[in-house]
Amino acid sequence: LSASPPVVVLLLSLLGLAAAGKILVVPMDGSHWFSMWDVVDILGQSGHEVVVVAPEISLHIKPSKNFVMKMYSVPYTQEELERAFQGFIHGSFAEGWIFERFLEVYKGMKTLTDCWVTSCKQLLQNQELIRYLEESKFDAILTDPVATCGLILAEHLSLPSVFFLRGAPCGLDFDARLCPSPASYVPRAFTDNTDRMSFLQRVKNLLFDIPNVFLCDFAFQPYLKLASEFLQREVTSLDLLRKGSVWLLRLDFVLEYPRPLMPNIIPIGGANCAHKELPE
Repeated sequence: LSASPPVVVLLLSLLGLAAAGKILVVPMDGSHWFSMWDVVDILGQSGHEVVVVAPEISLHIKPSKNFVMKMYSVPYTQEELERAFQGFIHGSFAEGWIFERFLEVYKGMKTLTDCWVTSCKQLLQNQELIRYLEESKFDAILTDPVATCGLILAEHLSLPSVFFLRGAPCGLDFDARLCPSPASYVPRAFTDNTDRMSFLQRVKNLLFDIPNVFLCDFAFQPYLKLASEFLQREVTSLDLLRKGSVWLLRLDFVLEYPRPLMPNIIPIGGANCAHKELPE
């Protein structure tokens, strides 16, 4: 839409009234943090007050001059975390028969999930840190939905949440965003199907979607137990995910299939793992 010069001047003048905000960041470790770091760092450089909450033991989350780091202790060691992460990677790229691959993924995910759940429990039980977060009066929270603790804190602090993600396990993000992703058309993991499937391939795709029910229950149930205890009411993973105000999707459309998106979903392809190593 075209606008007259007086209107443009008025809009630009209003930008000067915008004040920097106070943003809580609850990141996911690993390559997820590599992708999020650029956004967090630029927010800090732009004058926003950014507070990153992370465990003392992590793979890549480190302090920076452009944001405040609030850390909490966890009962596992650096070596145990790295061993769990390597087990997850090994399971994700395992070869062989479908059930063997599924079992390897399950085993790897369980070991790593145990670490993440333990970390979340330590955070929610850290009364001093929770009190600090409650008193800080943040304007919004930036988190990766895979880091379910961020969803729990967003609900507890009643903060508008910005989700920065590649995807959620078992396609829960599609359900939460009310975006259709039918198994008859969208290829599922381990099938090796493309988006052009025969009838039998579509049947196979539907059958391969069934294990997701068990994976999701396994992956999210420990978090939901923590969430229900902390929030003092029963919640589901969809209850937490549906509270997302803005979804920033790190999708590379060269590798993705066409799909409908809701108005609060913003594709930001190309923001994946911009660094092999983060600057000091």
